[in-house]
Amino acid sequence: MKTPEEILPDALLERLRGRAAGYDQNNEFFHEDLEELAAAGYLKLFVPESDGGFGLGLEAVAAVQQRLATAAPATALAVNMHLVWTGVAQVMAARGDDSLDFVLKEAGRGEVFAFGISEAGNDSMLFDSGTTAEPLPDGSYKFTGRKIFTSLSRGWTRLGTFGKDPAGRSGEGELVFGFLRRDEPGHETLSDWDTLGMRASASNTTLLHGAVVPPERIFRKLPVGPNQDLLIFAIFACFETLLAAVYTGVAQRAFTLGVQNVKRRVSAKHGGRSFAQDPDIRWKVADAALAMDGIAPQISSIARDVDNRVDHGAQWFPKLVGLKSRATENARYVVDLAIRVTGGSSYFRGSEMERLYRDVLAGIFHPSNDESAHNTVANAWLGPLEG
Repeated sequence: MKTPEEILPDALLERLRGRAAGYDQNNEFFHEDLEELAAAGYLKLFVPESDGGFGLGLEAVAAVQQRLATAAPATALAVNMHLVWTGVAQVMAARGDDSLDFVLKEAGRGEVFAFGISEAGNDSMLFDSGTTAEPLPDGSYKFTGRKIFTSLSRGWTRLGTFGKDPAGRSGEGELVFGFLRRDEPGHETLSDWDTLGMRASASNTTLLHGAVVPPERIFRKLPVGPNQDLLIFAIFACFETLLAAVYTGVAQRAFTLGVQNVKRRVSAKHGGRSFAQDPDIRWKVADAALAMDGIAPQISSIARDVDNRVDHGAQWFPKLVGLKSRATENARYVVDLAIRVTGGSSYFRGSEMERLYRDVLAGIFHPSNDESAHNTVANAWLGPLEG
């Protein structure tokens, strides 16, 4: 199995790093990065070797994504969405469910997948939808709704989405999952992504205007409300773990820059000695190092348990949402410390540290958010709220 350094060699990583500032400054999608990564086979990390991929598991992919995020956070975040779908297909296939094998085969042929799930105000996430999925006589479904934070919106060829058939399951409602093709009508990408950070991800809003998904690309129908379907587990496992990896990569880069800056800065107060000799600065650097040491093993451990099909039962979802919450909050903490030890130069537009500071903030907006994560963990240990 290839190492992260072999999959993303230093020369490629530096080219990606070299473009990141321009993408951010101009609010441009990472077209060149995507082309290079695709040519390197990066979009096939989860794809089996028999279909032209690397055949990696979640632990290995998380490590590579962390490395990519140290160079180009927005690129890594957007590529995450493609890797989530291919990872979901791999996790399900490993457990005997081949309903998404076509995703791996199409990814092996160069198709790019994006995640069209999030909706404004829908805090039920995967368990309900404000998008309408209207059944058609031939088994197709017509999707009408508004999806937000559709990362990779300028590059996808396949969009995984879902909506609700209100009349399904004898009027109780049914959630319908399927994949749209970019070359078919019924979808629109808005030009509304002008944000504080993660700008190159092009996480634009997607409007579905009666987009029709044929029967062969409808891959799941689930009841409304929380459930233990394998698809839900696979999405949580891949989405939360890979998000944790990306934001940990951001923190890793900020820490590296912070250490370099501390060694370079000198103090007039202390006779021109390096700030590396300042006890207060040393404490902050050590604190950031301790924070980094604590999160990386957890990402590896949870991802390895997914790969090895460890049965954590009812504790799986608390573990996954807890990982995402802890990793993104940890990353913000580390970047903040790196900013503090770097000093005022990090406050200027155009510095890499300033960009990392803006990029890392996006972690709080991804599901599961802080409130949802704490609710999930509390329910696991205390049971649901009464009444």
